[in-house]
Amino acid sequence: MDLDSLISWFSSNYVEVTGVITSLVYLYFSVRQIIWLWPFGIISSALFILIFFNSKFYADMGLQVYYLGVSIYGWIYWSRGGITRDQKSTLPVCRIPRQLAMILSMTGIVIMLGIVYILQHFTDSDVPWGDGFTTAGSIIATWMLARKVLEHWLVWIVVDSVAAGLYFYKGLYPSFLLYLIYTVIAVIGYFQWKKSLSENPV
Repeated sequence: MDLDSLISWFSSNYVEVTGVITSLVYLYFSVRQIIWLWPFGIISSALFILIFFNSKFYADMGLQVYYLGVSIYGWIYWSRGGITRDQKSTLPVCRIPRQLAMILSMTGIVIMLGIVYILQHFTDSDVPWGDGFTTAGSIIATWMLARKVLEHWLVWIVVDSVAAGLYFYKGLYPSFLLYLIYTVIAVIGYFQWKKSLSENPV
């Protein structure tokens, strides 16, 4: 690809590239527990709302609206001293009970089917099943994260890898690379949390 082609590609994809960059900055700040993760989360979510709307990923667009709200809440909460960089959570990593795993699995299926129905009957989405699956999985994984359940990383590995494939199919190559990175980070996160679990057995 020559320079002119590169400039032309960037001018056509600058919103997505900016969304990917702000998402990576958000990820870095979140790992370091730096409050500036929240404004970057707001920016990246807003950009991906636009990207997913234009690409007809309507369920993912709705999920980004949710992430946008969480980022605003998180910024306010951290600003008021709810969390400091030196404060560590006392909530231990836990394994998911079999009964809860079954409940969450059934809940995820119901959510996915509901999303697929809406996308098939009320939108022009051409990937309703993939969009519904990744959205439902993200909702379940986020809840599991809030409860500090080890297996939420496994859900993210599946969701992020499927999302990467969808974005590649739709030609959203920066987003494809971003979700490949997310998949790798989810694998690392799983083993890090599993190590923490073994070091602090219940």
